[in-house]
Amino acid sequence: MSLAIFDLDNTLLGDDSDYLWGQFLVQQGLVDGEFYTRENQRFYKDYQTGELDILEFLAFSLKPLSEHPREKLDALHQQFMQEVITPVMLPAAHLLLEKHRAQGDILLIITATNRFITDPIATALGVENLLATEPEIVDGRYTGQVSGTPCFQAGKVERLKTWLHDNQQNLANSWFYSDSHNDLPLLEQVTHPVAVDPDETLADHATAKGWPVITLRGESPASIET
Repeated sequence: MSLAIFDLDNTLLGDDSDYLWGQFLVQQGLVDGEFYTRENQRFYKDYQTGELDILEFLAFSLKPLSEHPREKLDALHQQFMQEVITPVMLPAAHLLLEKHRAQGDILLIITATNRFITDPIATALGVENLLATEPEIVDGRYTGQVSGTPCFQAGKVERLKTWLHDNQQNLANSWFYSDSHNDLPLLEQVTHPVAVDPDETLADHATAKGWPVITLRGESPASIET
């Protein structure tokens, strides 16, 4: 039994759920549209270039959660799943998950996107184990603050090590699938790192290292010639 780890955004999904949630909030009129759109795009660009200040971004992205009761947020998320997330789910990603599931592997999604956004997505994908950035909750409401270590870059490695210890697991014959160079710290830790529809930096690194490069944007998982 091996551990199969998956990034979520632009790996198992055909888009970025964190960014899409921000757009959804704008469309629902729940945030200042001009400001939020501009900042959402700025942070996403910083993420793509490897320059994201994760704490600054989380202060921005978690604030709307603190402004509404949980019941309203859950109803909004149901709408978000139906209208935004379901259309960007990838058939090939489901097949890849099922391949590892059939092999008896333990499936784990690890993502920088916060748990409020990603927990229902992981459930929809049939993955029970999720490591995500944790929004702080006090008396049943989100505070707008982060709890613990953000699950980002080296923070993913830290959070995974804690999870491995707590669950008596290890990285022997482990897999990690990701699209982003931000995940290089964790990709370097596993037995089988796989670049999935990678950004340019990760694609170059994967080629230099001889890592597999695949796409999940078709009907089934396929290798990319490099």
